[in-house]
Amino acid sequence: MVSQSERSVPQIKLVIADVDGTLVTRDKALTPHAIDAVRKLHEAEIRFVITSGRPPKGVKMIVDALQLSEPIAGFNGGVLTTPDFKTIAVRLIPPDVARLALEFLIKRELAVFLYTDTEWFVQDENAPHVTNEQKTVQFAPCVVKEFGSLLERAVKIVGVSDDVDAVARCAKAVQELSAGQVSAALSQPYYLDITHPDANKGHVVQLCCKHYNLRPESIATIGDMPNDILMFEKSGISIAMGNASPEVQRAATFVTASNEEDGFAKAMEGFVLGTRAVAATRARV
Repeated sequence: MVSQSERSVPQIKLVIADVDGTLVTRDKALTPHAIDAVRKLHEAEIRFVITSGRPPKGVKMIVDALQLSEPIAGFNGGVLTTPDFKTIAVRLIPPDVARLALEFLIKRELAVFLYTDTEWFVQDENAPHVTNEQKTVQFAPCVVKEFGSLLERAVKIVGVSDDVDAVARCAKAVQELSAGQVSAALSQPYYLDITHPDANKGHVVQLCCKHYNLRPESIATIGDMPNDILMFEKSGISIAMGNASPEVQRAATFVTASNEEDGFAKAMEGFVLGTRAVAATRARV
């Protein structure tokens, strides 16, 4: 670990971790080192919460492997569930805004995934990333001719395209078009996640503060994508993955190794479980 001068780390009582690109590898796998790091957090009486753009039951394999006991923040906080996936709270996209966003994405030739609190819907099972998404969440989508009344139960709408520049442009446009009535952020370069404005990772930090009666400075967050910056801004310590963009890395307190190099585990050991941390804001583990 490279360091300049040292400074004390605030006492961390809870860690909030993104999943894809952070907690798991490119192949969506938990490494033994990551599993061991979460075990060490539990032993140190540090709570561990996962938040993801995935639907809650799409992280079941992670919950089981890590034996998690804290609430799950699916859809970037759009749905909160117990570890056995009983719904605690849901934040729906306003139906009129959902319809507006859907029309905008279709006009710009993005494929669309629509999620309710329990199911995933697509119009074309051969659309980009449907197969990969199914492998990731480990359940199949429902194929429908049109979304229709489903827009009244939409928790998350995803615009999907391999034209990542177009996806990035749509993120800004949807945010402006909705006049702040939704949160529009990239969860992957090819995924634009549209949710209720309170269904974002910054709000997840606020919910955890309230639920556990914690101050923000006692929470550490770790992630790799622009939508993780919102939780970085609300927590005492923020850690960007080595595979994150320069923009995300600049927004974090620290930068760890990539998700292919056990960056999550190294960050837990170096910045959370350790008693001292590097002073440089972008020091690497």
